Amino acid sequence: MSGFGDANQPGAVREGYRAGDGWVVSAHGELDQDTLNPLEEALTAAAGRHPLVVLDAGSITFGDSSFLNLLLRLHHITALRIAAPGEQLRRLFAVTGADTVLSLHATVEDAVAA
Repeated sequence: MSGFGDANQPGAVREGYRAGDGWVVSAHGELDQDTLNPLEEALTAAAGRHPLVVLDAGSITFGDSSFLNLLLRLHHITALRIAAPGEQLRRLFAVTGADTVLSLHATVEDAVAA
């Protein structure tokens, strides 16, 4: 599952790797309806193969409602944990109330161990 997208493209998926019983998907950049597809493909594929999926959100600089909807959909089909969300994502989750639904963690290691 490694190598999704081009690292120079906005919203590209950087890498995917096994962590414990789960799979970590790392993404970066701005994620909106125009750039979300590679991440959606990576998360959906991981959810089909692993009991736990962790999104390493530390390098995501922006997420819009389509990004949030993707996370909420995935939350309903797998154990999804969000690791290292930056200020903009934390604000998005807080304003929408998604922070009470999604499993948010400071680091990938914390998310895998939770």
